[in-house]
Amino acid sequence: MPVYKDEERGTYYCKFYYTDYAGKKQQKKKRGFKLQRDAKEWERSFLSQNSSSLSMTFKDFTEIYFEDMENRLKQSTILCKQNIIINKLMPFFGDIPMDKITPQVIRTWQNEVLSHRDEKDNPFSPIYLRSMDKQLRCIFNYAVTYYGLKENPCKKAGSIGSSDNGKEMAFWTKEEFDKFINSVDDPGLNEAFTVLYYTGMRVGEMLALTWGDIDLVNRIISITKTYHRFGSDDIITTPKTRRSVRKVPIPPFLCDSLMRYKQRHYKPDEKDRAFQYTKVIMGRRLRAYCILAGVKRIRVHDLRHSHVSLLINLDFKPILIAERIGDSVDMVNNVYGHLFPNEHTALVDKLEELNNSTKIVPQQKNKPSKSHI
Repeated sequence: MPVYKDEERGTYYCKFYYTDYAGKKQQKKKRGFKLQRDAKEWERSFLSQNSSSLSMTFKDFTEIYFEDMENRLKQSTILCKQNIIINKLMPFFGDIPMDKITPQVIRTWQNEVLSHRDEKDNPFSPIYLRSMDKQLRCIFNYAVTYYGLKENPCKKAGSIGSSDNGKEMAFWTKEEFDKFINSVDDPGLNEAFTVLYYTGMRVGEMLALTWGDIDLVNRIISITKTYHRFGSDDIITTPKTRRSVRKVPIPPFLCDSLMRYKQRHYKPDEKDRAFQYTKVIMGRRLRAYCILAGVKRIRVHDLRHSHVSLLINLDFKPILIAERIGDSVDMVNNVYGHLFPNEHTALVDKLEELNNSTKIVPQQKNKPSKSHI
């Protein structure tokens, strides 16, 4: 692996030959390295990736993985994956060859993250542990499917984390929400929290709304996108699922409230975002207003749960609720089923009523008189 000095620029470069995917010999040249070892490492990494050999490091393999996935997944999904893989997986697995990562190695990593504690002595949440575990499994599944790895070592290592935190679903009653919203003195946040509570939309869907999405004449909000904030970048993508693209009718009082809110802005453009916040800011302010109002603390996402709970209490059926919140009927039944009235009792009562209404009382036969004996 010879490395050459670029006398004019005072840097190093590497130049070498390799065989491409079509079997043709190609020359590769890369300039601009400050150190010789950086140039050698880049050449080694390039040749390892090009050979498709699983002797390449975890770091090199993830570069291939992301190069492929960037053409298939939404940008927001890629950024979420990168955040976990780069910050939580790479420090441990980065320099280990893919074919040397055994179930024992993975168990060692699992024990490390399970014992992790932050500055407040809090461990990773079960959901976050599951997210890390899931991303590691995705990478090895990719290696099995496309690079001939015999099996995913994560299967033998077992899983960590959970799909939930083991907490009961949190939501506000109408009375609790009224008490909360009356304490919110910021007009924009007041309107944002009100829209979430009375529509059940996801917070990202609400933050992506433009004034053009809000039809104040026909009282309909069109949901066609979702908002994400990564670093200093605002990212607008398609919604979570195809069901998420929907039109949500809103009641007159909410339409009037949105009209007054819109009038506070000076000639807003139809393409302007109606709510200029982020999820983080809304979460912080919600916690502060919870304390001020003296109501139990919930998350911003729990306003969606609160809306569904409200609809259930108003006797709306799962199919209508699912259409309104942009999800499936199965999800509504699985997540919120325990909130629905117990219809089994009503069913048994109906069967009892039916039986009583059709029951035939047997007639008693006349006993023979003694004279006939």
